[in-house]
Amino acid sequence: MPHVFVFGLGFCGRVIARRMAAAGWTVTATVRAGDCAGVPGVRTLVFDPDHPLDARVLHGVTHLVSTIPPGPLGDPVLPFLAAAGVTWAGYLSTTGVYGDFGGETVDETTPPRPTQERSHRRLAAERAWLASGLSAHIFRLAGIYGPGRNALEQVRAGTARRIVKPGHAFGRIHVEDVAGVIEASIHRPNPGAIYNVADDDPAPQAEVIAFACRLLGQDPPEEEDWDTAQATLSPMARSFWADNKRVATGRIKTELGVRLTYPSYRDGLSADFNAPDRSDR
Repeated sequence: MPHVFVFGLGFCGRVIARRMAAAGWTVTATVRAGDCAGVPGVRTLVFDPDHPLDARVLHGVTHLVSTIPPGPLGDPVLPFLAAAGVTWAGYLSTTGVYGDFGGETVDETTPPRPTQERSHRRLAAERAWLASGLSAHIFRLAGIYGPGRNALEQVRAGTARRIVKPGHAFGRIHVEDVAGVIEASIHRPNPGAIYNVADDDPAPQAEVIAFACRLLGQDPPEEEDWDTAQATLSPMARSFWADNKRVATGRIKTELGVRLTYPSYRDGLSADFNAPDRSDR
């Protein structure tokens, strides 16, 4: 029986685990201590810096997915790879490893040149996974959004800002499409492959906020000039604006046969807005 082990039952991990369980897979996933939010049909195990995991839990696992980012001490999942006799392994990385290309297009053959410390860690983790001897696949994700974590929520919370930085666009990907790409790769394995995972519509942040406001029937916040706005952003928030690139995603379509459910943020936000479990309906 196919058995997938998901390291990290977070935003992406929950959707991947839910979909795999619904497809009849045996699914095991890790959570941090105190996190009681499980997924129906998914066995959970506690795994965090204070709660080590016995590598024997991977016995019988056929597929492995890691959504856990590396920390200052490296990737916490790497020590388990030697004990993982899986037929397919997937590591969720970030398009941040490419760094800044001034708005030019990058693809999987573009040499990464990360500018952020966290992206340097991601790139090191990618290389370690590819060198592990496992049938590893690397997925470089754009900014992930979906139900409960999107521009609609920012507008509802009153925290949305429309910052205008000429020539700058962000890549995005809906969480359901992330899971769809993972499933497609499992069915068409290609060990050592790297895939960019983003939608077809990179767009300025101000444009996305304005669209979310239209869906909610609210007036958009006033535009803010980047030169003025950046002084009010946290260092972490500023770091997301440091890199500017457009990410080519032809490989997931030609090699994996992926057809995105939400090829534009307009499709994804509209679907999230119309979801039956919306709290403000």
